[in-house]
Amino acid sequence: MSKNNRFKGTGVAIVTPFNKDGNVDFKSLEKLVNFIIKGGVEYVVVMGTTGESVTLTKEEKNSIVQHVIETVDSRVPIVLGLGGNNTQEILNSLNKESFAHIDALLSVSPYYNKPNQRGIYQHYKAIAENSPLPVILYNVPARTSSNISGDTTLRLAEEFKNIIGIKEASGSLEQCMKIIKHRPKDFLVISGDDALTLPIIASGGDGVISVVANAFPKDFSEMTRQMLAGNLKEGQKLHYKLTDIIEQLFADGNPAGIKAVLEMMKICSSNVRLPLVKINKATQNALTEMVQMYK
Repeated sequence: MSKNNRFKGTGVAIVTPFNKDGNVDFKSLEKLVNFIIKGGVEYVVVMGTTGESVTLTKEEKNSIVQHVIETVDSRVPIVLGLGGNNTQEILNSLNKESFAHIDALLSVSPYYNKPNQRGIYQHYKAIAENSPLPVILYNVPARTSSNISGDTTLRLAEEFKNIIGIKEASGSLEQCMKIIKHRPKDFLVISGDDALTLPIIASGGDGVISVVANAFPKDFSEMTRQMLAGNLKEGQKLHYKLTDIIEQLFADGNPAGIKAVLEMMKICSSNVRLPLVKINKATQNALTEMVQMYK
């Protein structure tokens, strides 16, 4: 069995809880991690977009990662978000930092710089050649303003065996299917969009790195497992149980939406760090009604 199978199924891009004073709420972080593991997810992702990593200091990041490692206690694999638009800075981190108890890296495509495909390829080539851990590419054009093309993904997958998969959040099922059709053996195609997880898995994908599973880990991870097992009807029931909530989670920004739901569930507060703000009243009311009706 491939080691990559550890990252099949449902991974959760965990939020970073904050107190009213804006400091990291480690007690709630521990509560969240235990909640999602109890919910049956396959792995956790720390320092991703949903974790508001770009507003955390280096010291905070180190403390959060260590706290997650201690809380997880080897129960599930841990994926660490490590990416950016300064390739050399990422290489410095790869060569200097310890990655004990981390199982893989999730590396977002460079943002703001808007590199072409040759630049994206060279960026990930440098990371692959310096990484002590398996690397999962992260394609999210809505945030980076540049798409990792299917051809570039397949080239990286073929040439670097430690690039083990891609979190695909391009929103393009056509691009996902192209990668799935031509990928090398054991290369993972992971949904980066909760709403598209069902069709991506139905097309041959391998799972999801989810936002909604912060709050609904049991149902969403079961939906993913049913789909991976080929049980379409069972997967559809759980998919459509969550689609309206998923839509509202992103209606006024992520992670403000999922944090609002987590506050309703008394797992952590809805506090976010500027430039993010809490969701608006209309979205709050819609989510409150949906969560109250959820069974």
